Amino acid sequence: MAYEKVRYEVAKGVATITLDDPETRNALSNELLADLLGALTEARSDEAVRVVVLTSSHEKVFSAGGNLAGFGGDTPTVHKHLGAERFIDVFRALGELGKPSIVAANGHVLAGSLGIALACDLIIAKDTAGFGTPEINVGLFPFMIMALIYRNVGRKKATEMMLLGERLSAEQAREIGIVNRVVAAEEFDDAVAEWAAKLAARSPLVMRLGKDAIWRQMDMPLVEALDYLRAQLTIELTTEDAVEGVKAFFEKREPEWKGR
Repeated sequence: MAYEKVRYEVAKGVATITLDDPETRNALSNELLADLLGALTEARSDEAVRVVVLTSSHEKVFSAGGNLAGFGGDTPTVHKHLGAERFIDVFRALGELGKPSIVAANGHVLAGSLGIALACDLIIAKDTAGFGTPEINVGLFPFMIMALIYRNVGRKKATEMMLLGERLSAEQAREIGIVNRVVAAEEFDDAVAEWAAKLAARSPLVMRLGKDAIWRQMDMPLVEALDYLRAQLTIELTTEDAVEGVKAFFEKREPEWKGR
Protein backbone atom coordinates (compact mmCIF):
# COMPACT_ATOMS: atom_id res chain seq x y z
CA MET A 1 0.00 0.00 0.00
CA ALA A 2 1.20 3.52 -0.80
CA TYR A 3 1.24 6.20 1.89
CA GLU A 4 1.60 9.97 1.64
CA LYS A 5 3.37 10.77 4.92
CA VAL A 6 5.44 7.63 5.52
CA ARG A 7 7.54 5.28 3.42
CA TYR A 8 7.14 1.53 3.88
CA GLU A 9 9.76 -0.94 2.68
CA VAL A 10 10.43 -4.61 3.45
CA ALA A 11 13.76 -6.37 2.94
CA LYS A 12 15.22 -9.50 4.54
CA GLY A 13 12.48 -9.71 7.14
CA VAL A 14 12.83 -6.05 8.19
CA ALA A 15 10.00 -3.58 7.59
CA THR A 16 11.36 -0.04 7.61
CA ILE A 17 8.76 2.66 8.25
CA THR A 18 10.16 6.11 7.52
CA LEU A 19 8.36 9.23 8.69
CA ASP A 20 8.42 11.33 5.54
CA ASP A 21 6.96 14.81 5.96
CA PRO A 22 10.23 16.79 6.23
CA GLU A 23 8.65 20.17 5.49
CA THR A 24 6.83 19.98 8.84
CA ARG A 25 9.74 18.20 10.58
CA ASN A 26 7.47 15.15 10.65
CA ALA A 27 4.83 16.86 12.76
CA LEU A 28 2.40 14.24 14.02
CA SER A 29 -0.61 15.36 12.05
CA ASN A 30 -3.74 13.24 11.77
CA GLU A 31 -2.62 12.28 8.28
CA LEU A 32 0.86 11.15 9.33
CA LEU A 33 -0.50 9.21 12.31
CA ALA A 34 -3.08 7.52 10.09
CA ASP A 35 -0.36 6.50 7.62
CA LEU A 36 1.86 5.26 10.45
CA LEU A 37 -1.00 3.20 11.86
CA GLY A 38 -1.67 1.74 8.42
CA ALA A 39 1.97 0.78 7.95
CA LEU A 40 2.10 -0.86 11.40
CA THR A 41 -1.06 -2.81 10.61
CA GLU A 42 0.48 -3.94 7.32
CA ALA A 43 3.67 -5.04 9.06
CA ARG A 44 1.75 -6.99 11.70
CA SER A 45 -0.20 -8.98 9.10
CA ASP A 46 2.79 -9.68 6.82
CA GLU A 47 4.36 -13.04 7.75
CA ALA A 48 7.54 -12.05 5.90
CA VAL A 49 8.13 -9.22 8.39
CA ARG A 50 10.10 -10.27 11.49
CA VAL A 51 11.05 -6.83 12.86
CA VAL A 52 9.99 -3.21 12.36
CA VAL A 53 12.41 -0.27 12.20
CA LEU A 54 10.92 3.20 12.62
CA THR A 55 13.02 6.11 11.37
CA SER A 56 12.85 9.53 9.67
CA SER A 57 13.72 11.05 6.32
CA HIS A 58 14.63 14.39 7.95
CA GLU A 59 18.36 14.97 8.41
CA LYS A 60 18.16 16.42 11.91
CA VAL A 61 14.73 15.59 13.36
CA PHE A 62 13.00 12.27 13.92
CA SER A 63 9.82 14.19 14.69
CA ALA A 64 9.10 17.57 16.27
CA GLY A 65 5.99 16.12 17.92
CA GLY A 66 2.34 17.07 17.72
CA ASN A 67 0.95 19.36 15.06
CA LEU A 68 0.86 22.73 16.86
CA ALA A 69 -1.06 24.35 14.02
CA GLY A 70 -3.81 21.81 14.59
CA PHE A 71 -3.84 22.38 18.35
CA GLY A 72 -4.22 26.12 17.93
CA GLY A 73 -6.55 26.08 14.94
CA ASP A 74 -10.27 26.67 14.68
CA THR A 75 -11.12 22.96 14.62
CA PRO A 76 -13.99 22.17 17.02
CA THR A 77 -12.76 20.89 20.39
CA VAL A 78 -14.60 17.60 19.99
CA HIS A 79 -12.72 16.93 16.75
CA LYS A 80 -9.40 17.66 18.48
CA HIS A 81 -10.40 15.21 21.20
CA LEU A 82 -11.27 12.52 18.68
CA GLY A 83 -8.08 13.19 16.71
CA ALA A 84 -5.96 12.55 19.80
CA GLU A 85 -7.26 8.98 19.76
CA ARG A 86 -4.87 8.26 16.90
CA PHE A 87 -1.97 8.55 19.36
CA ILE A 88 -3.58 5.85 21.48
CA ASP A 89 -4.14 3.70 18.39
CA VAL A 90 -0.46 3.98 17.41
CA PHE A 91 0.79 3.22 20.93
CA ARG A 92 -1.46 0.17 21.09
CA ALA A 93 -0.48 -0.98 17.60
CA LEU A 94 3.17 -0.95 18.65
CA GLY A 95 2.41 -2.80 21.87
CA GLU A 96 0.34 -5.42 20.06
CA LEU A 97 2.58 -5.65 16.99
CA GLY A 98 3.64 -9.21 17.79
CA LYS A 99 7.06 -8.35 16.38
CA PRO A 100 9.97 -6.40 17.88
CA SER A 101 10.36 -2.74 16.98
CA ILE A 102 13.42 -0.51 16.86
CA VAL A 103 13.43 3.29 16.71
CA ALA A 104 16.37 4.49 14.66
CA ALA A 105 16.57 7.98 16.14
CA ASN A 106 18.65 9.72 13.51
CA GLY A 107 17.51 13.12 14.79
CA HIS A 108 15.73 14.89 17.63
CA VAL A 109 12.82 13.01 19.25
CA LEU A 110 10.56 15.62 20.78
CA ALA A 111 7.14 16.00 22.39
CA GLY A 112 4.57 13.49 21.13
CA SER A 113 7.14 11.60 19.10
CA LEU A 114 8.91 10.68 22.33
CA GLY A 115 5.79 8.73 23.22
CA ILE A 116 5.94 6.84 19.93
CA ALA A 117 9.61 6.05 20.54
CA LEU A 118 8.91 4.85 24.09
CA ALA A 119 6.08 2.64 22.82
CA CYS A 120 8.66 0.78 20.73
CA ASP A 121 10.89 -1.94 22.17
CA LEU A 122 14.37 -0.57 21.51
CA ILE A 123 15.86 2.82 20.67
CA ILE A 124 19.19 3.37 18.94
CA ALA A 125 20.18 7.04 18.75
CA LYS A 126 22.78 9.05 16.92
CA ASP A 127 24.99 10.88 19.38
CA THR A 128 23.70 14.17 17.96
CA ALA A 129 20.03 13.41 18.66
CA GLY A 130 18.14 15.15 21.44
CA PHE A 131 15.14 14.01 23.47
CA GLY A 132 12.60 16.01 25.41
CA THR A 133 9.11 17.21 26.21
CA PRO A 134 9.19 20.95 25.37
CA GLU A 135 5.39 21.34 25.37
CA ILE A 136 5.37 23.37 28.59
CA ASN A 137 7.30 26.11 26.79
CA VAL A 138 4.32 26.78 24.51
CA GLY A 139 1.65 26.49 27.17
CA LEU A 140 0.88 22.80 26.68
CA PHE A 141 1.49 19.66 28.72
CA PRO A 142 2.50 16.20 27.38
CA PHE A 143 -0.69 14.49 28.51
CA MET A 144 -0.82 11.92 25.71
CA ILE A 145 2.67 10.55 26.41
CA MET A 146 2.84 10.98 30.18
CA ALA A 147 1.93 7.36 30.95
CA LEU A 148 4.65 6.08 28.62
CA ILE A 149 7.27 8.38 30.14
CA TYR A 150 6.46 7.18 33.67
CA ARG A 151 6.70 3.57 32.49
CA ASN A 152 10.23 4.11 31.18
CA VAL A 153 11.81 6.82 33.35
CA GLY A 154 12.13 7.20 37.14
CA ARG A 155 9.37 9.36 38.57
CA LYS A 156 11.47 12.31 39.70
CA LYS A 157 13.31 12.55 36.40
CA ALA A 158 10.10 12.09 34.42
CA THR A 159 8.48 14.92 36.35
CA GLU A 160 11.55 17.11 35.81
CA MET A 161 11.39 16.50 32.07
CA MET A 162 7.75 17.51 31.80
CA LEU A 163 7.84 20.49 34.16
CA LEU A 164 11.05 22.09 32.85
CA GLY A 165 10.79 21.10 29.19
CA GLU A 166 14.56 20.92 28.80
CA ARG A 167 16.19 18.86 26.08
CA LEU A 168 18.33 15.84 26.93
CA SER A 169 21.32 14.73 24.91
CA ALA A 170 21.29 11.19 23.52
CA GLU A 171 23.73 10.11 26.22
CA GLN A 172 21.62 11.67 28.98
CA ALA A 173 18.58 9.89 27.54
CA ARG A 174 20.50 6.61 27.68
CA GLU A 175 21.49 7.21 31.30
CA ILE A 176 17.87 7.62 32.44
CA GLY A 177 16.57 4.62 30.51
CA ILE A 178 15.01 6.15 27.39
CA VAL A 179 17.67 5.05 24.90
CA ASN A 180 19.29 1.62 24.65
CA ARG A 181 22.33 2.53 22.58
CA VAL A 182 24.06 5.72 21.41
CA VAL A 183 26.36 5.59 18.38
CA ALA A 184 28.29 8.02 16.24
CA ALA A 185 26.78 9.09 12.92
CA GLU A 186 29.18 7.00 10.86
CA GLU A 187 28.24 3.86 12.83
CA PHE A 188 24.51 4.51 13.03
CA ASP A 189 23.16 2.63 10.00
CA ASP A 190 25.31 -0.41 10.73
CA ALA A 191 24.21 -0.48 14.37
CA VAL A 192 20.53 -0.40 13.40
CA ALA A 193 21.04 -3.07 10.73
CA GLU A 194 22.93 -5.29 13.18
CA TRP A 195 20.16 -5.29 15.79
CA ALA A 196 17.43 -5.65 13.17
CA ALA A 197 19.18 -8.68 11.67
CA LYS A 198 19.60 -10.29 15.10
CA LEU A 199 15.91 -9.82 15.91
CA ALA A 200 14.81 -11.05 12.48
CA ALA A 201 16.82 -14.25 13.01
CA ARG A 202 14.84 -15.28 16.10
CA SER A 203 11.81 -17.58 16.14
CA PRO A 204 8.87 -15.43 14.96
CA LEU A 205 6.45 -17.51 17.02
CA VAL A 206 8.39 -17.27 20.27
CA MET A 207 8.99 -13.57 19.60
CA ARG A 208 5.27 -13.02 19.22
CA LEU A 209 4.51 -14.88 22.45
CA GLY A 210 7.13 -12.80 24.23
CA LYS A 211 5.97 -9.50 22.76
CA ASP A 212 2.35 -10.19 23.66
CA ALA A 213 3.39 -11.09 27.20
CA ILE A 214 5.42 -7.90 27.60
CA TRP A 215 2.38 -5.85 26.60
CA ARG A 216 -0.13 -7.71 28.78
CA GLN A 217 1.84 -8.19 32.00
CA MET A 218 3.27 -4.68 32.21
CA ASP A 219 0.78 -3.32 34.71
CA MET A 220 -0.54 -6.50 36.30
CA PRO A 221 -0.18 -7.02 40.05
CA LEU A 222 2.88 -9.17 40.69
CA VAL A 223 1.11 -12.41 41.66
CA GLU A 224 -1.27 -12.18 38.68
CA ALA A 225 1.67 -11.45 36.37
CA LEU A 226 3.59 -14.48 37.63
CA ASP A 227 0.59 -16.78 37.09
CA TYR A 228 0.05 -15.40 33.60
CA LEU A 229 3.73 -15.75 32.68
CA ARG A 230 3.86 -19.32 33.98
CA ALA A 231 1.00 -20.16 31.62
CA GLN A 232 2.87 -18.48 28.74
CA LEU A 233 5.95 -20.58 29.51
CA THR A 234 3.85 -23.75 29.34
CA ILE A 235 2.44 -22.66 25.97
CA GLU A 236 5.92 -21.84 24.68
CA LEU A 237 7.25 -25.28 25.65
CA THR A 238 4.59 -26.94 23.50
CA THR A 239 5.90 -25.28 20.32
CA GLU A 240 8.15 -26.97 17.77
CA ASP A 241 10.37 -23.90 17.71
CA ALA A 242 11.17 -24.23 21.42
CA VAL A 243 12.13 -27.89 20.93
CA GLU A 244 14.18 -27.01 17.84
CA GLY A 245 15.97 -24.16 19.59
CA VAL A 246 17.13 -26.34 22.47
CA LYS A 247 18.07 -29.19 20.14
CA ALA A 248 20.10 -26.88 17.90
CA PHE A 249 21.91 -25.48 20.94
CA PHE A 250 23.12 -28.90 22.04
CA GLU A 251 23.95 -29.91 18.46
CA LYS A 252 25.94 -26.65 18.02
CA ARG A 253 24.13 -25.55 14.88
CA GLU A 254 21.81 -22.77 13.78
CA PRO A 255 18.12 -23.50 14.48
CA GLU A 256 15.60 -23.86 11.67
CA TRP A 257 12.45 -22.09 12.78
CA LYS A 258 9.11 -23.47 11.62
CA GLY A 259 6.88 -20.87 13.24
CA ARG A 260 4.82 -23.48 15.03
